[in-house]
Amino acid sequence: MPFISCAADGTDHLANLRRLVASRWIVLALMFLLVMIAPGLLDIPIQQMPLLAVLAITLCFNAAVHWRLRQARSATPYELFSQLLIDICALGALIFFSGGATNPLVSLLLPSVAIAALTLPGHCVLGIGLIAVVAYSLLMVFYIPLPMPDATRATRLHLIGMWLTFVVSATMIAWFVVRMTRLIRLRDAELAAAREQALRDERVMAMGTLAAGAAHELGTPLGTMALLAGELAHEFADNPNLPQTARDDIALLRQQIGVCKDIITVLSRRAGAERLENAQKEAADRWLDAIRQHWHAVRPQVSCRLVLTSDGPAPAILADPRLEQAILNLLNNAANASKPLPLELRLGWSSHDLCIDIRDHGPGFPQHVLERVGHSTFPPHERGSGIGLMLTSAAIEQLGGRLTLSNPDDGGALARIELPLPGP
Repeated sequence: MPFISCAADGTDHLANLRRLVASRWIVLALMFLLVMIAPGLLDIPIQQMPLLAVLAITLCFNAAVHWRLRQARSATPYELFSQLLIDICALGALIFFSGGATNPLVSLLLPSVAIAALTLPGHCVLGIGLIAVVAYSLLMVFYIPLPMPDATRATRLHLIGMWLTFVVSATMIAWFVVRMTRLIRLRDAELAAAREQALRDERVMAMGTLAAGAAHELGTPLGTMALLAGELAHEFADNPNLPQTARDDIALLRQQIGVCKDIITVLSRRAGAERLENAQKEAADRWLDAIRQHWHAVRPQVSCRLVLTSDGPAPAILADPRLEQAILNLLNNAANASKPLPLELRLGWSSHDLCIDIRDHGPGFPQHVLERVGHSTFPPHERGSGIGLMLTSAAIEQLGGRLTLSNPDDGGALARIELPLPGP
């Protein structure tokens, strides 16, 4: 029996096909059992050999389809249409040899129509419905009757058959509806997550464009400030009346201006010729300690020590600038909340992932910030606008990792970065 082959799209139709094939195994087993026990148990003279032949052909066909679907990656609605058509033809043949429309099992034509209505386009549903009606109509005229001389017994058996048909039909329809509803819910959740991710990516791209423009515009005023700071340092270098604190302030000002210029230079280079694919592998502990030292040069008022929580040599990771910026954002947030108390920077690893903890001793994250972890935006709070957390979360997710925020029981706030380790 020919059937339409799988196409290159339609994973939903492929899932429906697999469910149909699985349910067909159950129906075939019940039909085979009914054909074998009905003549002896119910004393009904039926055409066993033709019925067993139809069941054997359908069984072989279902085995071939099952094997075919294991190799497929997607399917078209027309393949599902053809499978439902085969079900109608096979059931029609069984009913033809067992009393035609007088057989209560004729109502099993309805599940095929219900499945089509749940899974197929309108024109396919119309086709299945018309074919089922035509099959039912033909079975009212063309069939092999079952000799039943006792009318009372025939009525009782007919009622039993109607009950059996109702149970099978209700079970199949309910199973398909439940599975389809679950599939729809999963797809809606995936679409919502995709929309959330698209919104976040759009905001991140907008922030990146603004940052690149700001970096370009800040070059001139920073250059002017550096020039003036240098002139002040040169002018007061030989002035014995200048307090030492003023000299230290001028030196700190020049150092901070230099850090700002370095940041803008790195940002411009990364936005231009430098490509993320060229990132080099580096030991995670050395890479993270270099980031800590760079951050401490900018924020010397807050101390931060790197603690390794795993044994053995640290794994090598890609020195991705997005991850570096995410860690710097978290360190700045922690310093703002914990100043002047020291921060805790912990690094741990396993065979599959890397964990970076940044712990402060401030008041902790507000509850409404904790509730927004994983969303496209973070709400503003008393210590910031939430943009830093949004960019940090987006960067970590782009690298396949996860950012979690929590407030430990002993106080403070904990930001944890979990990243998968690259393969060897």
